[in-house]
Amino acid sequence: MSNSTRALLLRMAPSIYGPTILFTLGQSAVMPLIPVIAVGMGAGIGLSGFIASALVVGQLAGNLPAGWIVARAGERIAMLIATGVAFFGAIGIVLAPNPGTLGVAVFVIGFAAATFGLARHSFMTTRVPVAFRARALSLIGGSHRLGRFGGPFLAAGILALTASPVAPVWAFVVCLALTALLVTCAPDPEQALPVQRPVEEPEPRTAGIRAAVRHNRAPLARIGGSAAILSGLRTTKDVLLPLWAVSIGMDPAGVALVVGIAGTVDFALFYTSGQVMDRFGRLWAALPATISMAVAFLGLSLTHDSPDALTWLLICAVVIGIGNGLSSGIVLTLGADLAPPGDPSAFLAAWRTLVDFGGATAPLAISAIAAASLPLAAAAAGTLAVLGAAGFARWVPRYVPRAHRKP
Repeated sequence: MSNSTRALLLRMAPSIYGPTILFTLGQSAVMPLIPVIAVGMGAGIGLSGFIASALVVGQLAGNLPAGWIVARAGERIAMLIATGVAFFGAIGIVLAPNPGTLGVAVFVIGFAAATFGLARHSFMTTRVPVAFRARALSLIGGSHRLGRFGGPFLAAGILALTASPVAPVWAFVVCLALTALLVTCAPDPEQALPVQRPVEEPEPRTAGIRAAVRHNRAPLARIGGSAAILSGLRTTKDVLLPLWAVSIGMDPAGVALVVGIAGTVDFALFYTSGQVMDRFGRLWAALPATISMAVAFLGLSLTHDSPDALTWLLICAVVIGIGNGLSSGIVLTLGADLAPPGDPSAFLAAWRTLVDFGGATAPLAISAIAAASLPLAAAAAGTLAVLGAAGFARWVPRYVPRAHRKP
């Protein structure tokens, strides 16, 4: 990659990463409070959890339509559309008269988030040089992590001032307004960065989602299946670590400390992942990430009744954080590597749907097992991680071109 291209990417960084940070920051300020708002409307614990999960359902449902929107409207317009739809979802939360309407509003926000994320993913796939792709996409992963890290603190500050669980929703509205302003008024990255098109494919090809899945079904099923497992492991640790901490007698502050330690280690390593992938290849990030999670979850399953259970939990939380940090951007990068260069949006829509499905179903399955036995649930998560590592080791060398593995 030339120095001029690198300098241009650095100059465009606020336009590229700023909208993602703002959108995720506002969304993350609201989502932890959805169960609180639902309970205040008279919903039970079970229904409140279902309403909160409508966000993931909305993302799953929104990925495929998002591919159609991005392919026809372009990334910038798609992001503005998604921001507008999310705005109506946020207003729906404020004005919702009952839990059903609240669930619909959360679903709409998830639907919009799918379009927003796919638009930025498609942009990075088509315009960032391969030599810098993993680092650029790791920064997207880091932008999401920064937003998810800062959102709850933003909500906590607003709640301390207002004591109203609906007040952080207005912070989301402000973040959406700033996002739209940045996308509209800042220099357009689509205009500044040329499409990185291979010589053998001088013109982009337009294909629908069905055609993209049909033509790429083998790598989509094989590498995509492993990526779905990795996504499931990421969401599983958000469920399993707090449950484990509570089960060994930790108080709420201790639970927050364990989760915070894992999150801090994760955030500290997000850019390292991109450097490893660009220098040594995608496998050098995917394998250490899944193997470290496998070791941590399997180790955790053996320590629940140990006298040093708290120490083992902290050690495993750090190892899980290392694995999650080393995997920052790997799912986005592998999707970009496998996508057809001329028209990636349809393939990426299918890819993100598969990955999000793994992220949604794995914690549900692990939670069902945890109802019977937490050590068994940790062992199941570790086994799942072993399967993911085996899939990456088997299929990444076959389907990801050597130029993408080691520029």
